[in-house]
Amino acid sequence: MLDGKSYRWWVVVMLWFVCLFNYADRQAIFSVFPLLKSEMGLSDVQLGIVGASFMWVYALIGPMAGWLGDRLSRKALIVGGLIFWSVITAATALCGTYWQLVLVRALGGLGEAFYFPASMSLISDYHGKDTRSRAMSFHQSSVYAGTIAGGAVSGLVGQYYGWRSSFVLFGSLGVVLGVVLVGLLREPKRGQAEESRSLELGTAASGSRGVGADLREIFKNRMVFVLVTVFIGANFVAMIFLSWMPSFLFRKFNMSLSMAGLNGTVYLQVASVLGVLSGGLLADALVRRHRGGRMITQAMGLFGGVLFCFLTGWTMSVLVIVAAMAGFGYFKGLYDANIWASLYDVVDVKKRAVAVGLMNSLGWLGGGFAPVAIGAASARFGMSACISATSAVYLMAGLLLAWGILHYMKSEAPHQAKAF
Repeated sequence: MLDGKSYRWWVVVMLWFVCLFNYADRQAIFSVFPLLKSEMGLSDVQLGIVGASFMWVYALIGPMAGWLGDRLSRKALIVGGLIFWSVITAATALCGTYWQLVLVRALGGLGEAFYFPASMSLISDYHGKDTRSRAMSFHQSSVYAGTIAGGAVSGLVGQYYGWRSSFVLFGSLGVVLGVVLVGLLREPKRGQAEESRSLELGTAASGSRGVGADLREIFKNRMVFVLVTVFIGANFVAMIFLSWMPSFLFRKFNMSLSMAGLNGTVYLQVASVLGVLSGGLLADALVRRHRGGRMITQAMGLFGGVLFCFLTGWTMSVLVIVAAMAGFGYFKGLYDANIWASLYDVVDVKKRAVAVGLMNSLGWLGGGFAPVAIGAASARFGMSACISATSAVYLMAGLLLAWGILHYMKSEAPHQAKAF
């Protein structure tokens, strides 16, 4: 039997693999866009809607998923969600029409919406303030590993065996993982990692409040508005890169389907792993000196990514675009490492899951318009110009976050930033 200190890190490892499938399953569709376009005669806007249908349902379900995550067994939500979305992923292989694709993508968003609110809340109960950024940043690295796996495997398998095969593969493995975790993952006591017992979640208190009341109380904190707005902007940019980069490389540089799927994910995502791990270490160090230390790390990531966003769309050189994607990926990792840990610095422990659900929902609602917007705008301005324009979004998000740190993260006590 593992002791408490060892098991808390094994929890992160187990969730790392769940999150890997979470992102591999959602990313796989983008690498086979050219095959879907050819087989079903889809336009870029229709392809964008296929990608966006996942995000829109994911966003709409988010607040409720978070509210349930504060009240029900997080283990049950994580494992049940994994098995559900894995079955849906496998069922994607049965699709023969455009609307069937939209439907299964939407159902995939429904299943995956329950994962992040429950998993981030569960990790926060195993890891206190001294290790929380490191634990969450290590977990975040699975996002990039899953994106690489989904993009590269789907492109490779699709090129040789057809686009349906990768969905059967990912779906089957996800179901197996879910069954294994039934016996390995344990539900912790809520609030157990906090130093102050006054912050522990009481069952009666949580159960008597509705989702609307929780959301109103969360939004009394002005820094929550800043973090959510910044996340919407950052996620909008991320969705453009995730959705269209394989197709962009396929069209602009005449890469094969497998090479476009690999190159469109691997350089950016591997660099993001380095960024997210260094971002976790840096944030845990900075937060000891400044209450907004995690957010300062995020702002560094946003400002650092501006130039690389621009170069990715603008260059005509394969070497430069590889360097640009890697540079953007590293600074994106600095930001991503503290998305949830920064939020937990300004919300009460009783509302962690619903806060993540809310933020994830709004971020993906905004991000959900990205594939469709770029699909439509590229017809007029070209894909290169549209990708370069994302640098302006990153710059504005960085400026907003810096402003919020200066105004709301000075002297307020934890969980008590200025309210309306």
